[in-house]
Amino acid sequence: NKGVLVSRIQKTLSVGNLGIGNKRKFVPTRWSITAVDDTISKSLIKEIKQFPTIDEFRVYYLKNLDNLYVSVLLPIEWQFEWIEAWFPKTTWNNWGTDPYLLGDHESYKGRTTYAQVGGCYYSTRLAVAESLRNERKQAGAILLREIHPGYILPVGVWNVRESIRRQLKLNHVSFDNLSDCLRFAFSLLTINSDDWIGTSYLLKQLLFQKRITDFF
Repeated sequence: NKGVLVSRIQKTLSVGNLGIGNKRKFVPTRWSITAVDDTISKSLIKEIKQFPTIDEFRVYYLKNLDNLYVSVLLPIEWQFEWIEAWFPKTTWNNWGTDPYLLGDHESYKGRTTYAQVGGCYYSTRLAVAESLRNERKQAGAILLREIHPGYILPVGVWNVRESIRRQLKLNHVSFDNLSDCLRFAFSLLTINSDDWIGTSYLLKQLLFQKRITDFF
């Protein structure tokens, strides 16, 4: 129902209050959070696919707990990508010498396998879907996150979701072309643009794959 907090649904699932009779089960909190984020975002995505696309390229920025978040919204049909970059001396790259990048994506048709980056993929997808539904618009979304050493202990995927929710309520910077949009987006981050592009499936598609319309 509209107005019910996502966190309340997640807690209800976790303590086994959903289901029929003796089929109800306790669900580990981490699993319940991702299951709810995934289910609700899928429902919202079906809805936003009926809306027109945004008419500009947008860049949103937020710094929180030594994390840098940059979200790029594109005037195309729904697509989504989430990429994380863990710096040396962070939880998932404690002994490395260079940032460790990993990400996952989905096309307009969605995905059928679990995202390799885990729960943050689904929590941020939910935040983007909520924002677009509220605006009654559709867009492609590429979200980039740098995790710096000051982020001593991961707080949880809920914190990442709330960070993106807050970010998408802030003023964005608008552009009328992809090149200027990406140039500005990468200027807000510390990792080289080539590394982001090399990790990103959607960016490579946008930058290097020719479309039929490019020849007319």
